[in-house]
Amino acid sequence: MARGVASWGRGKLCSYKNLTIAICCVNLFVALFILRSLCFSRATNSFSESKKYTEWQIERIKESIRIREEAAPIELLNAVKRLRKESTEQEKRKVKLPPAVKHKVAEEIIQKLRSLREGSNATDETEVVEMWRIERLNDLETSERNLSDLVSSVEEAEMLKSALESNWHILMEDIGIWIPTNVTNPEHDDKPENEPEEAEIIPGPPLRPECNVELHTDYAGAAVRWGLTHHKESAADCCQACLDQAKNAKPGEMKCNIWVYCPSEFGCYSPDIYEHKHQECWLKMVMMSISFFL
Repeated sequence: MARGVASWGRGKLCSYKNLTIAICCVNLFVALFILRSLCFSRATNSFSESKKYTEWQIERIKESIRIREEAAPIELLNAVKRLRKESTEQEKRKVKLPPAVKHKVAEEIIQKLRSLREGSNATDETEVVEMWRIERLNDLETSERNLSDLVSSVEEAEMLKSALESNWHILMEDIGIWIPTNVTNPEHDDKPENEPEEAEIIPGPPLRPECNVELHTDYAGAAVRWGLTHHKESAADCCQACLDQAKNAKPGEMKCNIWVYCPSEFGCYSPDIYEHKHQECWLKMVMMSISFFL
């Protein structure tokens, strides 16, 4: 009786195991079938999409591609290529000196430039830098083992010597030192010889003969009217003001016999303590026999 129960239990366990294996196989088969269906459907769709364009549509696509190629900025692309090529060439032309050596060279040159007196021009700066270059070349050629305080090895000394001899301008660019060249602009005087100078034009209405104008002249004297508070539009108006004041002066009052006018917007020179401003009209009286002046 006990043996029969045990046999029945073992048979039940085997049936469960077989059932589980069967279910797993069915699931695996279904998964493979679904995966195959999806892949076949995607391939079919892509194939159908590639076939759905007509010949006219394909021609239009080709034409669109051609238009894009023609509209491409060819000149700009070529310019970019040239710039890249020039940049590469500049990188190749750069002086292959250690940064520490370049830094020492720049410091020495800057120190030489600072030692120049004030008011020095580009010619003086160029001469100082050129003298420094020659001195350093002589130093590298005559010093023991071609070493100087700028370099620490024979290899660096050879590189510096080559830079100072043949790549001097490139080295100056690398260390960031640029000295402008002096530009001389000669004046071209096309005026024939012995031709008199043109008379300076006084702005405003023409002056009367009795004004007796003398340009860029001033005389000391007692002020009849202060120009600080007496302004006129033109030299002719100032002269007329002087004539009118002298004509209308009462006995015992000062009479104007000098008028000084400043027509310049930037002011005019004055020998006294008062600087003449634009359109100031000074009326003066000088105790001597002179005429009117501007």
